[in-house]
Amino acid sequence: MQSLNSLKIAEITGSDSKVASVEIDSVSTDSRKCGVKDVFIAIKGEKFDGHDFVKSVIDNGCPLVIVSHRIKDIPSEKQIVVADTLEAYGKLGAYNRSLFKGKVIGLTGSAGKTTTKEELKFILSHFGRVYATPGNHNNFVGVPESLCNIDMSADYAVIEMGMSAKGEIARLTSYVKPDIALITNVYPMHIEFFNSFEEIAYAKAEIFEGLNKNGIAVINADTNFANILEKQAKQHTLHIEKFGKDYLPDTDFTTQEEGEQYVYNAWAVLKVVKALGLDEKKAASFIKDFGALEGRGKRYQLKLPQNKGEYTLIDDSYSGQPEAMKLALQSLDKMKTSGRKIAVLGKMAELGDLSLAKHIEIGKCVASSSINIVIGVCPEMKDMLNQLPPSKESYYFESKEGVSEFLLNKLLQKGDIVLIKGARYSSKLYQVTEELKEKGK
Repeated sequence: MQSLNSLKIAEITGSDSKVASVEIDSVSTDSRKCGVKDVFIAIKGEKFDGHDFVKSVIDNGCPLVIVSHRIKDIPSEKQIVVADTLEAYGKLGAYNRSLFKGKVIGLTGSAGKTTTKEELKFILSHFGRVYATPGNHNNFVGVPESLCNIDMSADYAVIEMGMSAKGEIARLTSYVKPDIALITNVYPMHIEFFNSFEEIAYAKAEIFEGLNKNGIAVINADTNFANILEKQAKQHTLHIEKFGKDYLPDTDFTTQEEGEQYVYNAWAVLKVVKALGLDEKKAASFIKDFGALEGRGKRYQLKLPQNKGEYTLIDDSYSGQPEAMKLALQSLDKMKTSGRKIAVLGKMAELGDLSLAKHIEIGKCVASSSINIVIGVCPEMKDMLNQLPPSKESYYFESKEGVSEFLLNKLLQKGDIVLIKGARYSSKLYQVTEELKEKGK
């Protein structure tokens, strides 16, 4: 963050607190890492309330805190009191972003956000200095954090925004104020929190509210409700770029990974490159050098126990979104191997009343594929397994416990390809991939 005086911070956050004048270099929400030139923002989360740690950060030398209520036994001149500390964090992020002289690319979507963000960072690095959201810090804490930590010397900043409810993207994009706003796709992710699938498209399209009149909207023309995205974009800008099968780039490229999702990610990136007025052909020449991320389709060549050879692990364990799962299965279906194709699939979460139908849909997708063996993990996957014909070898596990041991000691053979995919926090299959990677070094 640009160095700010405590009086300016009070002004930015809309507080009338009378604080001592002190220079602040950065913002912290972690009491363990708060330094002597930081302002500590007390955030209340599901497990911890930052207000409980205010006294300790002050005792350790922190000169200033932002709180939602005054804390006893702490000098009042060190406390900025606001109605909502999360909103205060967002305002600080928005102010710091307003000082940034480079171009800001904001993106959202139901799937592929983090991969597209990292691919944008990789490709744009060939044209200048790039800052991007770390990891998938794309919520009400992560976005302000990203904005407060922008590298002010960068030419481009790529900021990822996530949501699970209406109005969340609108709030985040008001901080980000992107010059270019990209929507990767619209899938029924978090649909249990919406009245209809269509509502998700409107919620994603809130990202365009942050654009100024000269801003550029970048839209996947092939995704669900692309017409809604375009209609909403037109309310905020005259400049709309589309990518998809009818809007191909003017240059050829090769993706390092197999699968339609990687092609769409590349199309999105190249369209942003074009929107920035950069050389598309130069950008396309580097697409082949970008590989899948950990937990999002990255491949590993791993050793089997007792020197029985090697197998391929596809770690796609971060998300269990239905459309993303279908794309991953279709990619596995098309792969060539001397061994067998194995899919380890965990439950898909936050689907509400669509859960049964979506799990059955995945089962039918597997049934019509060349995948040889299927392992279903979590009770919801019983409905998926019930769709499989007798020719498919299948197994069921109540939870992820015992899955890695079964794979290594009873199932996997030399030359096999195993895909692992499921809702990260519900199925916890990422822990299976960690065990396999550790034991297969």
